[in-house]
Amino acid sequence: MSGPVLRRIAFLFLIVVCAAGIAAACVTVSDSEGPETVKRLPPEFDRLAEVWELLQQEHIAGQNLDPATVSDGAIRGMLAAIDDPYAAFVDRQQFPLSQQDIQGFFEGIGAEVGIRDGAITILSPIEDSPADMAGLKPGDVILEVDGESIRGLGLLEVVGRIRGEKGTTVRLLVRRMSSGASEELTIERGVIPIESVRLLMQVGRIGHLRITGFTGTTNDDLATAIERFERSKGLGMVVDLRYNPGGLVSSVVDVTSQFIDEGLVLYQIDARGDRRDWNLTPGGLALEIPVVVLVNEFSASASEVFAGAIMDHGRAEVIGATTFGKGSVNKLWPLSDGSGVNFTTARWFTPNGTLIEGEGIVPDVLQDASEDESEDLQLDRAIEALQELIAGGG
Repeated sequence: MSGPVLRRIAFLFLIVVCAAGIAAACVTVSDSEGPETVKRLPPEFDRLAEVWELLQQEHIAGQNLDPATVSDGAIRGMLAAIDDPYAAFVDRQQFPLSQQDIQGFFEGIGAEVGIRDGAITILSPIEDSPADMAGLKPGDVILEVDGESIRGLGLLEVVGRIRGEKGTTVRLLVRRMSSGASEELTIERGVIPIESVRLLMQVGRIGHLRITGFTGTTNDDLATAIERFERSKGLGMVVDLRYNPGGLVSSVVDVTSQFIDEGLVLYQIDARGDRRDWNLTPGGLALEIPVVVLVNEFSASASEVFAGAIMDHGRAEVIGATTFGKGSVNKLWPLSDGSGVNFTTARWFTPNGTLIEGEGIVPDVLQDASEDESEDLQLDRAIEALQELIAGGG
């Protein structure tokens, strides 16, 4: 499943605009600037005012039309017309939720979502979260939220409707990937701790290091895991990024720096053609540890940055499936009434210049996942490769 096949977006419920790892920029327009802003619009926008006047005068319910509702629709239409899969409108009620920082917890149901074949799809529920306990599975398609169809809504709007305060509930109508049948689930929201790093020591002193996201605490948690690995006299480590939807670019730079000593992690090109480099920080704790990296089609954004840097620097073999193909910077810009718009401002490239957006990272070794949930062929393949590396003195 490669990037060109799917128009795909990876977001966590806890994170609406930070998958690109860049904080939202604030743009405000004062009252004195307002008329000048309108004057700068191209003449083609005059039709919007014409349509509004016609609706008020001639539509059967013209006198009862709500200007805010109609203008919201106009903004959605504008964003839909620019051919940017990440463009979305966030209303005044949803905007404050989108500003929550990634600092180790959030309030919601605890699931990762994206757009797959045009449908808003569960990528992975967070383990032991309300979403997980309610039975949501990867591949389930969301059809309705609280009894209302989500047809025509952007990803950010759907995420905003699903998120909410601890103790409140949300009803989701989903189409099961396994059977194609529709099922309604009622899920109570909670405070979801984000444990982004887990280390399980396997037989043969192999460490299975699972990184589920790149948050503000991931690098510190990783340092703790590496220290535990060394205390256990570990011989090698599988870095598992499957179902990792990404996170903060600063976090993935720090994490990559634990494994590679110097050079470039990634670079980005913005709308003006300007380039920004993100360099490694010397002094990592895992520079000498034999490593194999594991990815799948739901490894996205920052996890693709990590895999790309690992491959371009020749640090480790990457095994699994072609990744998601989400390699762009998306900013959420606040509007004057408290709502906001989100769209792409830059694209990411690996150190050697490989475009991530829409393409994904193709692993060194392709390995399909097992259809039997009782076995993990991808992890088994990674462990075998790591054992061969250790035996060869790598």
